[in-house]
Amino acid sequence: MNAHPYKVLAISGSTRKDSANLQLLKAFASLAEGRLQVEIYQAIDTLPHFNPDLDVTPAPPAVQIFRDKIQAADGVVICTPEYVFTLPGSLKNALEWMVSTTIFSGKPVALITASAMGDKAHEALQLVMKTIESRFTAATQLLIRGVKGKVDGNGHITDAATKTAVAELVTAFTSLIAGENTPDQ
Repeated sequence: MNAHPYKVLAISGSTRKDSANLQLLKAFASLAEGRLQVEIYQAIDTLPHFNPDLDVTPAPPAVQIFRDKIQAADGVVICTPEYVFTLPGSLKNALEWMVSTTIFSGKPVALITASAMGDKAHEALQLVMKTIESRFTAATQLLIRGVKGKVDGNGHITDAATKTAVAELVTAFTSLIAGENTPDQ
C-alpha cells in the first residue's frame, strides 16, 4: 500500500449544483479518507463544445486544465446520472475532449451510475471508457438504481446497502490503483 493517499480526480456527470451524483462523490471521498485524496472536479459545464478543429496544441484553456488534472491523478472516479437512456451531454463532451490524447490510456477508473434506472448510461459509460483505454474491473463499477432517498444533501449515504457497495468500490478501486488487480476488459 502507498504510504500516502493516492490522488484521485472525481468527476460528476451532473451539472446540477447539489446533485445526488455530487453527494455520492462526497460520500466516496469520505469513505476513502486516508487511502485516497479525492479532488471533486465541478467544471465540466465550462468546457467548450467538442470541435475537432479546436483539438490542437495548445488546447482551449479549460480543456487543458481538465486534461492536466486527469494526467496528474493516480485514478479517476466518474459518477453520472442517466439522461434519456444515455450519458449527460456535458459528461460525453468532457470525455470527447480526451479521445485524441492518451491521458486515460491505462488510467485506473471507477465508474458509478446513479439514477432512477441507469442501465443504458452505465453501458454507454463503459463503452466510452473502454474506447479511451482506461482500466477498470467489475469490482470498480457500481450501478445505483433509485438513487433518490439513498443519499442526502450533505454527502451522507442513507441506505445501508448502498453505503456498503460504495465502501467495497473504494477498496477495489484503491487496489486497482495500487496494481493489485488486473482489468477485466
